Parts: sequence; structure tokens; C-alpha cells
Amino acid sequence: QVQLVESGGGSVQSGGSLRISCVISGFPYDTGCVGWFRQAPGKEREGVATIDSDGRTSYADSVKGRFTISQDNAKNTLYLQMNNLKPEDTAMYYCGERTYDHCSASPDPYGMDYWGKGTLVTISS
Repeated sequence: QVQLVESGGGSVQSGGSLRISCVISGFPYDTGCVGWFRQAPGKEREGVATIDSDGRTSYADSVKGRFTISQDNAKNTLYLQMNNLKPEDTAMYYCGERTYDHCSASPDPYGMDYWGKGTLVTISS
């Protein structure tokens, strides 16, 4: 059974930085796709960044150059470093996992097999 637990969310001012983490258990890491997704109030869940089993990363246009996804396989942890944060980045951030298939060409929540409960990121102007 795959389990994902996010942490590290919080409130920061516009222009600030934050790193959120996701501990993933029960996932082999040598297959599939893991990534970060977010959902703002009243909006649909959207892809932020993904990393494939071959290390290939993909980012949403809105976060390119500001966010960096990485993973530490020894710690079974996925990270999202977020810099130059903007009020429009305010959302619940979720860690998602797809067990066997590779990541989509661009981050897409459709088809992910497992989800964490999320960590809230709030950016004030």
C-alpha cells in the first residue's frame, strides 16, 4: 500500500521561499511517476511539477524558473522548493503518485493512483 504524507506548508509573504516535503512509502521509485499538484479554493486541481522514474522533470508554465522538484530516494522523500512565491501560488499542495506509467509530458493530475492529504501554502501580498 502506497502512502504519501506532505509537510512544510505555511504562510509567507510574496517574494519569499518555502520548501515542502512528501514522504512516500510503499513505492518502488524505479517505475512510474511522482509529483506535486495544487488546488486553490474554487478551482480544479492542477499539475505543478513531476519527476519520472528516469529522472526527467516537468513543470507547469506558471512555476517554471521559480519551483524545483527533487527527490531523495534514500529518505523516500519528494521535495518542492518554491522561490519568488506569488499570491496566486496560494493553494493546498498535494503529492501524487502513479505506480507504473511514466509521467505525462506536462504535469497532469489525471491518472495518478495515490494522493496525500495535502499541505496548505498561503502567500500574502
